[in-house]
Amino acid sequence: MSADGIGYRGRFAPSPTGPLHAGSLVAALASWLDAREQGGRWLVRIEDVDRERCKQGLDLVILGQLQRCSLLPDEPPQWQSAREPLYAQALDRLVAAGRAYPCGCTRKAIDEALAVRGVVHQRHGERVYPGTCRGGLRGQPARAWRLRSR
Repeated sequence: MSADGIGYRGRFAPSPTGPLHAGSLVAALASWLDAREQGGRWLVRIEDVDRERCKQGLDLVILGQLQRCSLLPDEPPQWQSAREPLYAQALDRLVAAGRAYPCGCTRKAIDEALAVRGVVHQRHGERVYPGTCRGGLRGQPARAWRLRSR
């Protein structure tokens, strides 16, 4: 039983950037089977927040593919973009508490800051953010939000 008393929840969260491919369908099936094995619920959340990559109408194509495979969610599908106001409120609370701050670093800038410390980023390797913007943006535009972990 989860902390909210609802029980096990499995989910499948495709991005509508194209129709589902075989690997995505296998992941959906595995998630669905796991939820059934656990006696839980299976949910679908459409990850549509990357507006540049997501294509209009592909969410419905994906839901149709799942339906044709009899992979039906136990609750109506959710669209991630519909939850943006909730995420904004949560971010506002984190910023107000001093737990989050804006970051203006590009990946290249992060790699350069790490290189100064003797850490060279390897392709597909871990890229640990060096905390460059913890003290402020230094005139850069904000690109992302970072969480204070200490």
